[in-house]
Amino acid sequence: MSGSVRGALMVCGTTSDAGKSTIVAGLCRLLARHGVRVAPFKAQNMSLNSVVTPSGHEIGRAQGIQAHAAGVPAEVAMNPILLKPTGERSSQIVLKGVPWQVMTAADYHATKIELLPVVLDALADLRRRFDVVLCEGAGSPTEINLLERDIVNLRIAHEAQLPAIVVGDINPGGVFAALYGTIALLPDHLRACVRGMVINKLRGDPALLLDGCAQLTERTGVPVLGVVPWLDSTGLDAEDSMALDAPRPMAGDALADELDVAVIRFPRISNFTDLDPLSVEDGVRVRYVHDRSGLGTPDLIVLPGSKATIDDMAWLRRTGLADAVRRSEAVVLGICGGYQMMGATITDPVECHAGQVDALGMLPISTHFEPNKITLLRDGTADGLPVSGYQIHHGRVRVHGADAFVVLHDANGTSVDGVHDGHRFGTTLHGLFEADEFRRSFLQTVATHRRKRFVSAGRSFEQARLDALDHLADALDEHLDMAAIERLINDASTTGSHVPTGATR
Repeated sequence: MSGSVRGALMVCGTTSDAGKSTIVAGLCRLLARHGVRVAPFKAQNMSLNSVVTPSGHEIGRAQGIQAHAAGVPAEVAMNPILLKPTGERSSQIVLKGVPWQVMTAADYHATKIELLPVVLDALADLRRRFDVVLCEGAGSPTEINLLERDIVNLRIAHEAQLPAIVVGDINPGGVFAALYGTIALLPDHLRACVRGMVINKLRGDPALLLDGCAQLTERTGVPVLGVVPWLDSTGLDAEDSMALDAPRPMAGDALADELDVAVIRFPRISNFTDLDPLSVEDGVRVRYVHDRSGLGTPDLIVLPGSKATIDDMAWLRRTGLADAVRRSEAVVLGICGGYQMMGATITDPVECHAGQVDALGMLPISTHFEPNKITLLRDGTADGLPVSGYQIHHGRVRVHGADAFVVLHDANGTSVDGVHDGHRFGTTLHGLFEADEFRRSFLQTVATHRRKRFVSAGRSFEQARLDALDHLADALDEHLDMAAIERLINDASTTGSHVPTGATR
């Protein structure tokens, strides 16, 4: 690939979790390594994993890691609409990085076409400022029941005159039918946008595909641009809780000297990527627990973030996990919503509209939810060691007494953001385990409390993430027809100044 590539490309998928986010991240990394100034873009994302930009806006976690892969700061134009599910049929709509409304799925579907100019403006803005913009679709581009009001998939490619590729996941089987059906069901004007296909997540020998790719190309008229093998995703942030559905360790599987970390999997779990840095430590096993029988006798219990704090706390009680966590001799860490659950009371007129309820009574704090959401990048210390991360929450925590755990610094001085009482800890700061020194120190605290031995391998999480991105970029460079992909990107270069219908410069 040359450093002179200019233009844009859309990456769609036959299904959710086909690998769109990963392919975009890998291409961002590959282009950036060749000196191309590249930006990711996803018009509308649905995820409870999010990040805060330097400007204080909230966007999807996937676009955050893609920007990291590209070596550029994350910004709100990269994900102008973020949907954060609050129930089975409702979501908080984060518009241009700021909470806008909570809407039912039906109401949002009826309204979202009005947001098309916002989406196209954001894309046009990125294209003016970057050499290449890599656009990611959502779900499938061939949801024929949704095409009329689509604002995230091939309508964007058509409006902005972008070529598109479609990624299919071979792992569950049926990838040829999925790719063929995706293209065959498209209306003519959208089908014309699709210029390539990619088969993703192959386990085994690609020779076993025989002439399948050639047959697929012959039947669709669209070339297969490569077959990407199954790749280890360690170090790459998951976009949403679908990533937790893969087989994981169960209670009782831990080795004698292994630190057993049980993460409570709330129905509305959010920002569970906070635990990803633990993967770089040998002798630490992380598992997700959704019932009392699965809790076992862990060394560390984590109550992670939640998009429906009071509802998830009620679930915690119904399952018996609340009592089990309170009685456990494990170290307990609450992060954001989990921290708020550990307090005395939560008053919520905003998220679950439940008023004041009793919390778990594990820490001397109380929480009151306010309409304005705090979205900030923060620096500070945890147990005296430097940490950095971000805050995303409606809840304002009031501390009634306890030792400081996390202290944040800003222009106005310092403030306590988290406390600990014995072996119980809590904070609203997301991302604190990315600080290598703190992570090792905290795990040593857990090991000492549980009379176990922990010796860190000394690995850097940031380096592990960069290594994973480089490994991904290398795999795409090897297994995709990058010359063809570069030509597709350049095909869009002449429309870089295109002003979308209804948009303004």
